[in-house]
Amino acid sequence: MLEILEQIDADSSDIGLMVALFDTLRPARATDGARATANVRTLCQLLKGNPGHALALRAYARNILTSRRHPSLYTEIGVLSNDGFFTELKTRIAYRVLPPALGNDYLSEALDQIVYKRTDYLWMTAVPVADWLALFDVVQQAEPDDDRNLMLPGLLDAIRTLSYRVCAIGLEPRLTNFHTEMETYESPFMVQNFEVNAYLDAYQRKLAGEDVALDDTRHLLVMLDQCDTVIGKIRKKALSQGTSIALTYLLVSLMQSLDRMRKLLFLVDGHHDSERRNAAVALGLELVEAHNNKYMVRDLLRDNINLLARNVTENASHTGEHYVADNRKQLVGMFFSSAGAGLVIGFMALFKILMSYLRAAPLVEAFLFSMNYSLGFMFIHLLHFTVATKQPAMTASRIATGLQSKDGRNIDLDSMAELCAKVIRTQNMAVLGNLAVAIPTAYAIAMAWPLMTGHHLVSPEKAMHLLHDIDPIHAPTLIYAAIAGVCLFVAGLISGYYDNKALYTRWAQRISQLRGLRWLLGQERLNRLGVYMENNLGGLMGNFFFGILLGVMPFIGFVLGIPLDIRHVTFSSANFATAIVGLDHNVSWELVVTSVAGFLSIGTVNLLVSFGLALWVALRSRKVHFKHGWQLLKALGRRFRESPVTFFFGSKDE
Repeated sequence: MLEILEQIDADSSDIGLMVALFDTLRPARATDGARATANVRTLCQLLKGNPGHALALRAYARNILTSRRHPSLYTEIGVLSNDGFFTELKTRIAYRVLPPALGNDYLSEALDQIVYKRTDYLWMTAVPVADWLALFDVVQQAEPDDDRNLMLPGLLDAIRTLSYRVCAIGLEPRLTNFHTEMETYESPFMVQNFEVNAYLDAYQRKLAGEDVALDDTRHLLVMLDQCDTVIGKIRKKALSQGTSIALTYLLVSLMQSLDRMRKLLFLVDGHHDSERRNAAVALGLELVEAHNNKYMVRDLLRDNINLLARNVTENASHTGEHYVADNRKQLVGMFFSSAGAGLVIGFMALFKILMSYLRAAPLVEAFLFSMNYSLGFMFIHLLHFTVATKQPAMTASRIATGLQSKDGRNIDLDSMAELCAKVIRTQNMAVLGNLAVAIPTAYAIAMAWPLMTGHHLVSPEKAMHLLHDIDPIHAPTLIYAAIAGVCLFVAGLISGYYDNKALYTRWAQRISQLRGLRWLLGQERLNRLGVYMENNLGGLMGNFFFGILLGVMPFIGFVLGIPLDIRHVTFSSANFATAIVGLDHNVSWELVVTSVAGFLSIGTVNLLVSFGLALWVALRSRKVHFKHGWQLLKALGRRFRESPVTFFFGSKDE
């Protein structure tokens, strides 16, 4: 460290020695904050012991600062560009592979060269702020008569740039269409630009020596708060009217720009001189962290997908309200609804067995299986029936909504336990309804088949194959059930996505404007069709793609040469009934027990995997961290002990 200090040339602006000096501060492990702190303190002591080195370092640092442009450091690092989500994503992927060329024109490029390791922000943040300030004081006091602030012009230019950017984004049609008041009244995004420009012009005149009374920045912060209020209204409206990736990207960019403007205004405001030093260090560390992660695809996805996923899962949450029975009457309704689905699935299982006899090419067979699943599930949706395994993706988001308390800190565990108990009993009743009808339906079809055709629906070999497929011990049945659970989870996201899309693009209004259908159906029927499609597009598309996922999974495994398949509880139970008839009921009780345990285990894995993934996404999208799982389990156990009948079958009243 001392050798590098001795090599510093006060008249040089070459970045090389600064990079070398910084390397001496960097610990071997980025998480070693103690070593980093010791290195900073050592440098501070060396500069205190030799004022000549401190004077040379100050002049050298000033040369680097004066030879580079500053504003881009504050306006680009940690703030999304105006390129759009997919352009930004492509740029980050490209620069992760091959970083851009660095020059000597911008201060942000100097930062690229100095803190070139992606983990530098870890140890820099670990060093106490007091130690960084002590180091800056030593360098600053080396020439106390020089009171020029080289950073101030760059800060002012950055504030002006950010203000224009906020104004431009705030007038984007995607935003004004959501908040039409901005077209009627004066837009706060434009007002803040007027106020910021007036403030900065007065600041420039004061720096030029004019006698100007400069106001503090409180009135500007009020303008920025009004912009935040509009953003909040747009986000709230997006929950009911849907959103898009482009709109989400604009909102994230706006929020980041406003946040950066607040921090820069605080630094240039002369009324907070005692606190500006700490704020300057905090902003510097924030810039370093943002710089280290500026090509991270994960951060871009996190900032945007969390907002988008919130809206997608919010729509799934509204749908999930219909999957939670509040009383015994609704529970009986859920049983009959799921029983209807069991009837349809019994015939879907029949069609799949018949399709397998065609011995079609793998791709054709995958298409036939997919259409059987997709059209069957869509038919179930049209009849307002319920498939039990479709519930978790919906109810998980409903639970996540309940976890988000009003004050953001406290959660009513009793209410949460009541909601979870309702979800458990509703799902149990839905599974029971599916199985109670799917098994007898498949059994009746298998018994009637010889009467119509003269032979069994399945041969003994095929029957044993069907039973082997649901064996939870001697076959990878539960792994395939987990794959089906992932498909259920993906279908839930797809359903929420299309619900969001239908709301955002106003399907009801667009369909009602179709002149051809208006002539065919009449305006009243066309309006009803538009409302139905807007309210049910997510359910229909979720069921359609769920069928596609189930149908193509074995084909994907065939193409890749790996054992990929799915196991769904209702189809597995129907296949069990068909196999029993195919074997003329000549089966041992051990095989029956194993098979029943198999399709019940399949159902359990289906539910747990899809529910766990959906709950995880719902919690992440709301930034909720739930740490009371054990207390919640105890509350559920207490409810079960107090009234087992009510726990499983609900109460007669609300």
